[in-house]
Amino acid sequence: MKEFLAQEFYGNTVEHYLITLGIIVGGIVVVRIVKKRILIQLKKWTEKTETKIDDYIVKGIEKFGLPVLNIVVLYSALHYLTFSEKITKIINNTLGVVITFYVIRMISAFVRLLLESLISKQEGGQEKLRQLNGVMLIVNGVIWILGLLFLFDNLGYNVTTIVAGLGIGGIAIALAAQNILGDLFNYFVIFFDRPFEVGDSINVDGKAGTVEYIGIKTTRVRSLTGEQLVFSNSDLTKSRIHNFKRMDRRRAVLALGVVYETTHEQLQRIPTLIEEIIKAEPGATFDRAHFAKFGSYSLDFEVVYFVESAEYLVYMNVQQQINLKIFKVFADAKIDFAYPTQTILSR
Repeated sequence: MKEFLAQEFYGNTVEHYLITLGIIVGGIVVVRIVKKRILIQLKKWTEKTETKIDDYIVKGIEKFGLPVLNIVVLYSALHYLTFSEKITKIINNTLGVVITFYVIRMISAFVRLLLESLISKQEGGQEKLRQLNGVMLIVNGVIWILGLLFLFDNLGYNVTTIVAGLGIGGIAIALAAQNILGDLFNYFVIFFDRPFEVGDSINVDGKAGTVEYIGIKTTRVRSLTGEQLVFSNSDLTKSRIHNFKRMDRRRAVLALGVVYETTHEQLQRIPTLIEEIIKAEPGATFDRAHFAKFGSYSLDFEVVYFVESAEYLVYMNVQQQINLKIFKVFADAKIDFAYPTQTILSR
C-alpha cells in the first residue's frame, strides 16, 4: 500500500493526489451543508426580525460568500500538489482574477444597497429608485477601474504607466466631450438636489409637461399636447423650472368689470357678495376683493382667492362653480357686467 501511495505521476505522489481529492470532496460537502442547512435556518430567522440588515447579510453570503468559499477550497486542495513555476503562476493569477471579480461585485452590491437604503427614506424615494440605474452605471465604472488597477498591480504590471496613460487620455476625452460631461455632472445634480423627479409636472421656459425619464444626458418630458420634449440636463439646471407637483394650493385672480351705470350702493355690495360666494365654496379660501380701477368701459374689480389643491382639474372645477354663482347673484342683484360699447351722439 505504501509503495502504491509513494508512486509519482507528473511530480506528485498518489498520496498527494488523494489528499487533494479528499479536500475537494470534503470542501464541496461543507459548502452544501452550509447552503442547505445553515443558510436556510438563517433565512427563517431573518424573516422573523424587523430589521433588513440581517436579510442583506444572508443574501450576500449566499451570492458572494459561497462562490468564494468554493474557490478557497479548490486553491487549498491544489496547494498540496507541486506544479511547475509557469503553472503555479497561472493558478495564482487565475485566483487573483476570480477573487477580484467577486470583490468588485460585492462592493458594487454594497454601494447599491447603501444608496437604496438612503434614497428610500427620502420623500418620493420610490420614484427616485427608478433613476438609480443611471447613477450605478457611473459608480460601477469607477469601481471596476479601481479594481482592475489593483489586479494589474498584483499581477506585476506597472500601474503608474497605466494611470499616467489614463490621465492623458482622460484630459483629451474631457476636452473633446465637454458637453457630454457637463450633462453627466448635471445628472448627479438633478439626482441628489431633486429639483424635480419622474412624474412631476413642470414648466421650463413656457414648455409644460410631465417628467417621464431622467437619463445621464437628457431628460424627457411629455407635453400637455402629447408630444415628447427632450431637454439636455445642462439646459434644465440653467433654466427656471416651475414644479407644479410641489405646489400645495393654487392662487386664482379673478378680474371682472361692471357697467358705469352701476349705483354706488351696488358697488359697495359687490366685494361682500363675492366674499360670501367664495367662503361658501368647499375647497376655496377667500383672500381679498376690491374695486380696483376705472376702466375704459367698465368699473373693474380684482378678486383673489386660493384653491386648496394642486390638481388642475380641481382648480378649474372650483373656479367654474364660483363664476356661475357670481353670474347668478349679479343677475339677482340687477348688476350688469360690462362689455365694449360705443355711444354715438348726433346733433
